Amino acid sequence: MPHPTPLRSASGPTTCGSLSYQIAGELVPVLDIELGGEEIYFEHHILLWKDPSVTIGVKTLKGAFKRLIAGMAIFMTEARGPGHISFSRDGVGQVFPIHLQRGQEIEVREHQFLAATSSVDYTFVRVQGIANMFLGGTGFFIDRFSCVRDPGILWLHGYGNVFEIELRAGDAIDVEPGAWVYKDRSVSMETQFQRLSTGLFASAGQLTWNRFTGPGRLGLQSMTMGIASDS
Repeated sequence: MPHPTPLRSASGPTTCGSLSYQIAGELVPVLDIELGGEEIYFEHHILLWKDPSVTIGVKTLKGAFKRLIAGMAIFMTEARGPGHISFSRDGVGQVFPIHLQRGQEIEVREHQFLAATSSVDYTFVRVQGIANMFLGGTGFFIDRFSCVRDPGILWLHGYGNVFEIELRAGDAIDVEPGAWVYKDRSVSMETQFQRLSTGLFASAGQLTWNRFTGPGRLGLQSMTMGIASDS
């Protein structure tokens, strides 16, 4: 099976249509986006600064009633240029883009999303099975992003360093529940448990991990302590 390899963030400004972005900083990196005619949406609490020319509004999400019943946010914040706007999460880590082509979908842990272009559709999925309550504190839901009509960009934050592994069909890897960031929808996930004991009557605890099976991409992060503070 292939080994995870470090995911490299863009080292300089990247232009996509009327939008350009740059990721700067080392310990707590900042995503700076220059908006032309493109709109983006994001979680409001990760906004750092913006040009006065950038207007901020509320983006209503699909499935609002379902999200309300689930106790999740009904709205996200959207920004419209022209001008610069910058974001960051309050945690040491790595900010990186995922460029989605038409027809692509990707699933992301809660609290890892930074921003996305308006061409990226967002919803969430309920993780089936009582065992999946143990997803490193993320609960029952996983964010899902897709591009139905046009390509788009999704920006994520990983704690520590981010690695990516390309799983072939049938390849499997066991991951600590807080150590994954994103996966292709084609990658399946199943929670595993192993009880540790030193004898018939002595228990040394229990290990819990997520088993991911390919084919598809899987993003991993080397630091998990930031997840607990965001949940």
